[in-house]
Amino acid sequence: MLADKDRIFTNVYGFQPWNLPAAQKRGDWDKTKDLMSIGQDAIIDKIKASGLRGRGGAGFPTGMKWSFMPKEPRPDRPNFLVINADESEPGSCKDREIIRHDPHKLIEGALIAGFAMRARAAYIYIRGEYIREAETLFAAVKEAYDAGLLGKNACKSGYDFDVFVHRGAGAYICGEETAMLESLEGKKGQPRLKPPFPAGAGLYGCPTTVNNVESIAVVPTILRRGPEWFSSFGNENNKGTKLFQISGHVNKPCVVEEAMSIPFRELIEKHCGGIRGGWDNLLAVIPGGSSVPLVPAAQIMDCPMDFDGLRALGSGLGTAAVIVMDKSTDVVRAISRLSYFYKHESCGQCTPCREGTGWMWRVMERLRTGDADISEIDTLQQVTKQVEGHTICALGDAAAWPIQGLIRHFRPELERRINERQAGAGMQEAAE
Repeated sequence: MLADKDRIFTNVYGFQPWNLPAAQKRGDWDKTKDLMSIGQDAIIDKIKASGLRGRGGAGFPTGMKWSFMPKEPRPDRPNFLVINADESEPGSCKDREIIRHDPHKLIEGALIAGFAMRARAAYIYIRGEYIREAETLFAAVKEAYDAGLLGKNACKSGYDFDVFVHRGAGAYICGEETAMLESLEGKKGQPRLKPPFPAGAGLYGCPTTVNNVESIAVVPTILRRGPEWFSSFGNENNKGTKLFQISGHVNKPCVVEEAMSIPFRELIEKHCGGIRGGWDNLLAVIPGGSSVPLVPAAQIMDCPMDFDGLRALGSGLGTAAVIVMDKSTDVVRAISRLSYFYKHESCGQCTPCREGTGWMWRVMERLRTGDADISEIDTLQQVTKQVEGHTICALGDAAAWPIQGLIRHFRPELERRINERQAGAGMQEAAE
């Protein structure tokens, strides 16, 4: 279990004020100039050494991502850092806690990360529904400017750096990095074809790196305490601490910072007071937000909560949004509801996603009521494979994976509903 002295987010529950004086008491903005003075490439090397992987879902090594940026930006094509605070994944709610209670960690991280990548400015793209969080972020950025921590000669480091906060309008697709760039430019939020990748041509055609809020907010602490400290947590290739968001059928849902690779059972027992109705009542868990396949109770009990451990179970860590379902859950209805969400949020640019998400939802609804044929289960599985991997962005995969997980682990339940419905219809015909 992670000791309190090793927690990065010491105000995640908002017991103290979020403002600059309180943040400085917690250690933020402490000798930031000295952290920057080691040099841009040295900062990137330290982040690489820490083993930090992106906290937005994909888990790409953060230091490596930073190193793709041009080392000598052209005056007419400055580098940009874009911070993804769109957090629209169902089940995910960690970034809002950082922004609401610890915004200066994010802003200081933006300065250091932007400096390391030779970025001219950072754009924080915050989800439209996060109204109070956006107010806090605007106020915190103003505090940083007023204190000389941002803007010209930021933190007296000799480096000029600006931070802009941009509010989205509530589209899930804008959480995808290239759709976010389109939205920032004032266009419809639709993903771009890659290549060119954002590091080559991103925001306004300039080199850009898009990072998650948590990925950026942990950077100052890693530099202060050393990459060796950060990499002392977690299994090989899954280093550091992580914010887990646990919702659903646990006794105490919460957002908690824990060491990577903590076993699932320990995470739930220590922080959530166990499963509602006891461990025998656990049915399944969606371990990383709604877009990753569910895992049945028996498989996840002792699984390490990290990228590789969950991949081995055919699922993923994602944003570590752990959705717990006990045996009272109508699991077919739950996955059908997610199918509706992805149908609703598809931008419609790619045919497999535009047509496939609606088709999959309609079949899921019929499977929910049992008003289908057994052969349609296999047809649905084939359609998910036609959608998965055949779209510009990963929304097609996100729509397909929950259904694939349901068929893989709960096929008998689907068949039971169909058989019961058909048996009921047969009895009715006999009665007539």
